[in-house]
Amino acid sequence: MSKKTKSYLPISENQARFRELVQEALNYARSLGASDAAAEVSESSGLSVSVRNDDIETVEQTRDRSLDVTVFAGQQRGSASTSDFSSKALRETVDAAWHIARYTAADPAAGLPDVEFLAHDFPDLKLHHPWALSSDEAAAIALKAEKAARKVSPLITNTDGASVATFEGHFVLGNSRGFMGGYPYSRHSISVAPIAGKGNNMQRDYWYTSARDAQLLAKPGAVGKYAAQRTLARLSARRIKTGHYPVLFEAPLAVGLLGALVQATSGGALYRKASFLLDSLGKPVLADHLDVREDPYIVGGMGSSAFDDEGVRTVPRDVVLAGVLQGYFLSTYTARKLGMQTTGNAGGSHNLVLTSRLTSPDDDFKAMLKKMGTGLLVTELIGQGVNYVTGDYSRGAFGYWVENGEIQHAVQEITIAGNLADMLRQIVAVGADTLVRGAKSSGSILIERMAVAGQ
Repeated sequence: MSKKTKSYLPISENQARFRELVQEALNYARSLGASDAAAEVSESSGLSVSVRNDDIETVEQTRDRSLDVTVFAGQQRGSASTSDFSSKALRETVDAAWHIARYTAADPAAGLPDVEFLAHDFPDLKLHHPWALSSDEAAAIALKAEKAARKVSPLITNTDGASVATFEGHFVLGNSRGFMGGYPYSRHSISVAPIAGKGNNMQRDYWYTSARDAQLLAKPGAVGKYAAQRTLARLSARRIKTGHYPVLFEAPLAVGLLGALVQATSGGALYRKASFLLDSLGKPVLADHLDVREDPYIVGGMGSSAFDDEGVRTVPRDVVLAGVLQGYFLSTYTARKLGMQTTGNAGGSHNLVLTSRLTSPDDDFKAMLKKMGTGLLVTELIGQGVNYVTGDYSRGAFGYWVENGEIQHAVQEITIAGNLADMLRQIVAVGADTLVRGAKSSGSILIERMAVAGQ
């Protein structure tokens, strides 16, 4: 099996070349008569190896590169892209974008960010930690993780495999209003998905670890062991009676509730009036003991960046304070549609952290089960039953029935339902069992009561 090799120039050298390409595209766009222009040059490479039942199943190596150009003729906009970085291809791409711009309808909200919003300082947030990993080495790690899962119990009868992935890239973004910036980045992961049981009583679960720096990943053996333990715990699964119960969302799912808040307060949903949180600025959207903080400057954070996808500077801020919404998530375009100012969120949120003023350091997962007493612990959600216009929420679920703070048995074939507006206001506790998933962080979340459809 071949080693992972690269034909690209070192990133430091390519960053300089990318700046030249961006400037060349901007200059040519202005020479055609464009009132404004933006360009981004990027490249990335990745390796993903998956194994199953002690055999290597797939080895995938990816390499991508792109030059993306947007030009403006007043409030008319056109975009085009290419993977060819030659001067001829660059000019043809700008020509194509310019042709599109001249024949599109004018949009009053179109245009680059105003100069005063653009970033000028670029701190090193340590987002790039390459992992010099060969295909053989990646396979060995994945096999170790899978073997650790199978070793836990003879009840682990099969696996959906284990995988190791490493990815790195870099980019330069610039526009005709004076912004030019870019940086290298990386992300790596290890995952395992064991299968337990036989016949009609088979269960599957998984676990993974991810980080920008491979040194911060959990050990492959630990990932495999925990994935197996989660899978084995599901073998006791049965249904429960329909009713209304307290519901505890495990931390990996709790960040999904935070994601629902972001979706409902994002500019695109708001200006289209497709959100259950319309006109919610300055109003309670969460329980009054909850805060949400956005910090783009966390060193090594998955959502860290000194600027957004438009070059607008990012700013640490309180999104929710004592349950009250302090700000939306807006790009330049969506802000103009709403008659507001960009919040530096073109491309999404930056390191959101949900916390409760009631949480103590001792509120670990076991403590959260005690707080719930009797109710449903949810560890998996199935389907996409969320209506962001009305807030109606209905998802298939898997979890565990809890009595007196102790897990009794696994629960399957159920549906949990409610309304997100009510659910967010009825969060009674957040655990200290904080987990980071992507650009969001939360402990387990306890909701006072939800409808559970069982038997």
